[in-house]
Amino acid sequence: MAEQLFFTAKDKQARYLQLRPQLEALLANETDQVALMANFCAALKETFDWFWIGFYIVRGNELVLGPFQGPIACTRIGYNKGVCGTAWATSKTQLVPDVEAFEGHIACSSLSKSELVVPIILNNEVWGVLDLDSMELGGFDLIDQLEIEKLVQWFAGLL
Repeated sequence: MAEQLFFTAKDKQARYLQLRPQLEALLANETDQVALMANFCAALKETFDWFWIGFYIVRGNELVLGPFQGPIACTRIGYNKGVCGTAWATSKTQLVPDVEAFEGHIACSSLSKSELVVPIILNNEVWGVLDLDSMELGGFDLIDQLEIEKLVQWFAGLL
């Protein structure tokens, strides 16, 4: 099992390419969902140092906070509420360069300025979402969206 991540690349695209095999090694042979989510978040936080990274899991008619890295977070989010609830309701990634411009944004922290939320699809239903927050406006771009979507699709196969 890998217990430390190593990167030689400075540019973002190359870091994503270096991250994937290390994530595969880190999560290999683990079957516990909480452990998988926790180390997945930790690896992303260590790699990119985003403000907040975490999972919200569908429980009935709301998303419930799962493993995360960062400051205290909102515990429950309603269906179609905020960026996470919208990703759940639409089953589509939400790339939000300015959270203040997103109607209905839920401000768990005023320090969050941009957000990327990717739904996790299992058995053709949204199982949960991966939520990424940045303290910078436009902190996420199309490269992040495409690469995180690939990682989430791969990760969903572990659940």
